[in-house]
Amino acid sequence: MPRYFFNTRIGDELIVDPDGEDLRNPDRAWEVARQMILEVVRSEGAQPALLEAVIEVTDVEGEIVLEFPFSEALLDMPDQSATRH
Repeated sequence: MPRYFFNTRIGDELIVDPDGEDLRNPDRAWEVARQMILEVVRSEGAQPALLEAVIEVTDVEGEIVLEFPFSEALLDMPDQSATRH
């Protein structure tokens, strides 16, 4: 299984994922990145710096496989305050 690394870019700062995760394909890496973003926003709140942050998913060679903006993950986040009748 390929290994993917989930590095977070906030402005000029890059927070490197030193361990990575073995996943079956880039689609699964996209799902993991989205879940990571949602968890960070839930715990830290929708701070302006986070809304401009990006998770850069790289392979073992360091090539960027995908870039996932935090703001994109929030666009399709379910509205948890909606009232159901």
